[in-house]
Amino acid sequence: MKGKATSFDIAHLTGVSQSTVSRALRGSPLVSEETRQRIKAAADQLNYKVDKNASNLRSQHSGTLALLLFEDPTADDSHINPFFLSMLGSITRACALRGYDLLISFQQLSYDWHADYADTKKADGIILLGYGDYLAYIDKLQKLAAQGTRSVRWGAVLPDQPDVSIGCDNFQGGHAVATHLFEQGCRRIAFLGDASSHYPEFFERYRGYAAALQEVGLAADSALQVDAAESTEQSGYAAMETLLERDVPFDAVFAASDLIAIGAMRALANHGIKVPEQVAVAGFDDIPMARFLNPPLTTVLQDTKLAGETLVDNLLQLIRREPVETQLLPVKLVVRRSTQR
Repeated sequence: MKGKATSFDIAHLTGVSQSTVSRALRGSPLVSEETRQRIKAAADQLNYKVDKNASNLRSQHSGTLALLLFEDPTADDSHINPFFLSMLGSITRACALRGYDLLISFQQLSYDWHADYADTKKADGIILLGYGDYLAYIDKLQKLAAQGTRSVRWGAVLPDQPDVSIGCDNFQGGHAVATHLFEQGCRRIAFLGDASSHYPEFFERYRGYAAALQEVGLAADSALQVDAAESTEQSGYAAMETLLERDVPFDAVFAASDLIAIGAMRALANHGIKVPEQVAVAGFDDIPMARFLNPPLTTVLQDTKLAGETLVDNLLQLIRREPVETQLLPVKLVVRRSTQR
């Protein structure tokens, strides 16, 4: 045999038809296990490689998924939330294990990104990661759904949403943090993060925090809530400065993200306020740097490995036209020294 091996060569070597070879290499249940193993052995012997382009052309699939990552850039274009980087790695590995390529596209929140994927054949489906103001974003989600684009989103699970979303149990995470802080003796617990429907994930964390306080006979004080819509250290620093300017007593801070918590801790340090001796601080996400802070940060772990696998598996189910339901994934409180008083 000269040149690259073909499925016809495998058929000749094994004594079966070329169509049987194709079905066996696709994993079709119509081929017996004994025949499949014989065909696989012949393919290995001939160093046969599946022509993905030809296979995708026949099946009308690209064999590629797209990941659209949304974050408006910082002044020097350097900012990417470390939590999203963890998610990106998990999604990439999950695609590779399932035999799919991943096309990664960084989008600006203000850009008319839904139009780019109206008629494109670049990918069989889209994973959406990050979205900023949900009330401004939902219109584009509705247009994407109206186009028939198969997509799944990492984010809050909301009533009447136009798409399939996979998210963590933000309410339970917020509830666990506030309960822990109360058990540490804290009674004036501030919340740094947007507490409105514009940012539903932060809002669910706030609702969980407020519910936990109510259960122990405390009320969520509006003077102890400061908006920090952006998940950045700068946003956390500014929010803490605002809280300190209000001159209201507080003995703990629950930040809606680890980056906000890191910025808040820097502001506290600049004012000579010790963590956790004077103010306990907790975050949300458990980004890698959280454990290396001084003091290490108490936070809520979102399982990015499970999240990446769930996003990819649900998108593949949509592509296969199988039913898919929105899901909430569990979270875990990780206690470290920043709240141990």
